Amino acid sequence: GAMATGGEVFVLDMGRPVKIDDLARTMIRLSGLAPRDDANPDGDIAIEYVGLRAGEKLYEELLIGENSAGTNHPRILKNNEPFLPLEVLQKELAALREAIDAIDEAAIEAILKRTVEGYARSLPPAEAAAGEAAPAGEWQPPSRTLH
Repeated sequence: GAMATGGEVFVLDMGRPVKIDDLARTMIRLSGLAPRDDANPDGDIAIEYVGLRAGEKLYEELLIGENSAGTNHPRILKNNEPFLPLEVLQKELAALREAIDAIDEAAIEAILKRTVEGYARSLPPAEAAAGEAAPAGEWQPPSRTLH
């Protein structure tokens, strides 16, 4: 785009945080309905609190380093992040593909740790999450329930 020269990471100022509960109640009211709760047991839509799911977090980390600079837009910052040279990246991606094809979690994690700054596994292996080992080579989709 007009601000990019190559290699930058752009971070948007998202403004003040919005509570999900407030957002849900506002969306229900804007739809011409009423939220159902203790104060209004005859409301149209109940809001169900289900807690955090795998991969979700309460707070977003600021993804910009110490070399940040402003742009010509007051709510956009940019940072020149270090990156792997193309030939190194291509070799690492080939190694990652081999590790994925071999379902070698240790190798996958090692590659991610050496190529992705700050990488830390946030989810347990699929076997631990499922409570039992999945057959080798068989992909298991994550269980998702919409509330």
